[in-house]
Amino acid sequence: MANEDNNTLESDRTGNDAVGRRTFLGAASAGALTTTLAGCMGGVGSGGGGDDVFKIGHLGPTELQMGRGAERSAELAVAELKDNGGVQGQDVELLSEDTGGSPSEAERVTQNLVGSDNVDLLVGTFVSEVTQGIIDYVAERDVPFIITGSADPATITENHGQDYEQYKNIVRTGPINSDLQAEGMAGYASHLNDLHGFENFSILADDAAWTGSFRDILPDLIEEDSDLSVVHEDRMALDTDNFNPFLDDAADADADVVMRFIAHGGAATFTSTWAQNEYPFALEGISVPGMSPEFWGATNGTCLYETTSQSGAGGVSELTDKTMPFVEAYEEEFTGDGQDPPSKPMYMGFNSYDGILFYAKAAEEAGTTDYNSDLDAIVDAMLNTEFTGAAGEISLYGEDSDYPNDLKESRNEDGIISNFPVTQWHEDGDGGVVECVYPEQDATAEHVVPEWI
Repeated sequence: MANEDNNTLESDRTGNDAVGRRTFLGAASAGALTTTLAGCMGGVGSGGGGDDVFKIGHLGPTELQMGRGAERSAELAVAELKDNGGVQGQDVELLSEDTGGSPSEAERVTQNLVGSDNVDLLVGTFVSEVTQGIIDYVAERDVPFIITGSADPATITENHGQDYEQYKNIVRTGPINSDLQAEGMAGYASHLNDLHGFENFSILADDAAWTGSFRDILPDLIEEDSDLSVVHEDRMALDTDNFNPFLDDAADADADVVMRFIAHGGAATFTSTWAQNEYPFALEGISVPGMSPEFWGATNGTCLYETTSQSGAGGVSELTDKTMPFVEAYEEEFTGDGQDPPSKPMYMGFNSYDGILFYAKAAEEAGTTDYNSDLDAIVDAMLNTEFTGAAGEISLYGEDSDYPNDLKESRNEDGIISNFPVTQWHEDGDGGVVECVYPEQDATAEHVVPEWI
């Protein structure tokens, strides 16, 4: 969301961090997805509308659940486009590369997709540092690039904000950037106060690019509500594996709520430490590993009561009329015997599915996919496209805004940011189930306070 690091779950490894995987996917339907080896088609086409195949390059850590969910969701989007006549009359093909969560590996595979495979569109990236590592190359080559995972606002403000003409081919369609997420978290803090009388907040954040807004601006945003105080703040190194000192300090500060912003593989240990010691505060904020539908099993159920914000609300709330058809198609195609998790798309899956279909609509409005000749027309179309996706409404900020080419936030009638919903783990018989608990218009259950508080 927002939300990224090299590890999603400690148990979620099927290969090395920098393993590159090339997958070519073209589908006549969601049930007819095909995969071939890289050597079969490298170098075909000229990109930018140069042949009768519209090629989409997907970038993500496909050895992780988050990346697999995004790749599979991209496959579903391609299948949908093919069923509806392709993109501007062109057949559609998906080429997927594993970034390994590594800037150097991402640079290598991006150069393959753009320089050798001549893709017409790039979609993806999860780790903000990875996105920032390839952005200059992508900008130089003019290929449209839709960011669907990383959330650091500096990716936009320090590039488009300084030289819009150079970076205009790059947009973010999800998630909302971390500045806006921080504002959403402040609204959620007030909601928790209204529900439960929580007043004292602790902020614990990974020491990573995507958490800067939560460390730097969220405390002041929370304290704009005169009933709320931030009583404790700290940051956690990405290799942290002992969380007791952080949780002890939050308890000593009399925190009612710990808002943690964590993406690295220690998140399961963080959660288990909190629950097993029955720390006297609710566990809220953002946990990227906690977005996994399999997190209940990974924590042996100790994730009960913890929450996380995430695009798509975990696939449990009908955010738009496209949400459940997408989730059901994903589950039908990618769950069952022999299938690796995740069993739902996860937040980057929602954003990747929506981003591809958003671009197809913009290309239709522009009347072209030829970015070599008609990039301005394509960019103008993207900036003027309003699209209803599975995760919500997509429209972009314009060139003269604070966040040019970035996803706009949605707000409810009270002005509260609503397109970054919060989910919570609840008990369901012998297991756990994710419910959406915020915002109220999308909630599938009420927020529950841990029984030991």
